[in-house]
Amino acid sequence: MGKVRSVFLLMILLLSGCSLFEKENLQPKDQQEDEAIFQQPEIEVVAEELRVPWSINQVNQVFYVSERTGSIVKIVSGKSERQQVVLEKPLSKAAEAGLLGFVLDPGFPDNQKAYAYYTYDNGQGQFNRVVVLKLEGNKWTEDTVLLDRIPSAAYHHGGRLKIGTDGKLYITTGDATTPELAQDLGSLNGKILRMNVDGTIPEDNPFADSYVYSYGHRNPQGLVWVGDTLYSSEHGQSAHDEINLIKPGGNYGWPVIQGSERKAGMETPLFHSGNETWAPSGMAILDGKLYAATLRGNAVREFDLDKKMTSPVITGLGRIRDVFVDGEYLYFVSNNTDGRGNPDEKDDKLYRVLLADLK
Repeated sequence: MGKVRSVFLLMILLLSGCSLFEKENLQPKDQQEDEAIFQQPEIEVVAEELRVPWSINQVNQVFYVSERTGSIVKIVSGKSERQQVVLEKPLSKAAEAGLLGFVLDPGFPDNQKAYAYYTYDNGQGQFNRVVVLKLEGNKWTEDTVLLDRIPSAAYHHGGRLKIGTDGKLYITTGDATTPELAQDLGSLNGKILRMNVDGTIPEDNPFADSYVYSYGHRNPQGLVWVGDTLYSSEHGQSAHDEINLIKPGGNYGWPVIQGSERKAGMETPLFHSGNETWAPSGMAILDGKLYAATLRGNAVREFDLDKKMTSPVITGLGRIRDVFVDGEYLYFVSNNTDGRGNPDEKDDKLYRVLLADLK
């Protein structure tokens, strides 16, 4: 009788469109792997022999990819040119540190300006800073410091930079392995920050005279918008990685809550990985489907925002750091040379795949 009731309950859930895994926002792991094998599309290599690439940018069919080791790679029609980056401070050699976030100014074709986030060690401590870079010829030079002395550590630097649909510069920062900083509104750590592109604080930020846009983050590494709606990816502790919908002034719980845990005044994620580890990084979005690069997950993972389902759509290429959507293609970079992967002879690489082949 018990077995009959279990089968009957399962049929009701399936017929009603519910998922046994709705609480965790996950599909069964074996189903995810089967889908990944079945759906693996044809993938093209656009560029190779990259050195720990971190951010993908494109303008007028030209790609600019930042490398954690301290260079920008310009890629035109499959040909790569490594451009020097001259910074005022020496890059830190700590794990996960270096030249991280990089985003072109919307007026880049005319002003040759971009924004960068990098980790440095001045002999007295390790910090992250946000700067303006200017391109002259084949060399990028640090021109202006917008924000400095964001405390750093061996891990959890955050580092993603994006220009929002509102024209503001958004910055993700990690908790620098000091979790309580994420709940401290007086600290820049464990936050998503928002600034004007000249480095000043926007008057409509949620906290007066503060760059803080949202807080309670552990190590956020991806940002993407649909209209005015902002989504972020975040590394959890021992799995419990997250995809969040970001509200101005929102508290995302770290280190008080994680995963499906709830507490008044704190936000819970749209998706989380449960006991599985994704280590999500850069994100892109198209037609209600969010694509996230995953490092430990070794995949590009799709999140269907309407169906609230997730599955890997590209696997077998190792660690993936960033994704970028342009027209009919999804571009992504591997990160197998970051010290945690198993690089092949030509790693790392910039790849592309037809979005239609992911459906």
